[in-house]
Amino acid sequence: MSQRLNAYAIAPAAFAAKAVVETYIKESGFDPILIHLVKMRASQINGCANCIHMHRLEALKDGDTEKRLLLLSAFAESNLFTPREKAALQWTESLTHLPDTHAPDADYEGLKAHFTDKEIIDLTFLIAQINGWNRISVGLRTVHPQDKA
Repeated sequence: MSQRLNAYAIAPAAFAAKAVVETYIKESGFDPILIHLVKMRASQINGCANCIHMHRLEALKDGDTEKRLLLLSAFAESNLFTPREKAALQWTESLTHLPDTHAPDADYEGLKAHFTDKEIIDLTFLIAQINGWNRISVGLRTVHPQDKA
């Protein structure tokens, strides 16, 4: 696979605009681990190797474990994830698969036990943000850095 365009070099102002939302998310009060899990799960669904690569490294740096990250696609069947994380990840799946799910009431209701109304909005913005990044990276074929063996 080869990169189609270097979007950052061609349109840095567009990246600056998305960076404002990234700053908002980082300052939302969410645990960085939760942010990484949401970003990785959406990126797995969207097949964004660049984003999976980046968010895995960030999650490990911030203290998550390789074991949890390996089981992320099966979070619902794993006891390694908290009920709060599972609710966020289910919402991530619902919004990432939106044409199929239409954000079901059950998934929304599942958030209410673990998140405030403001946190639900912030989580929804987080999910929208990573889905946007995935579409940019996949659409323009952003190539992830190669790890050294």
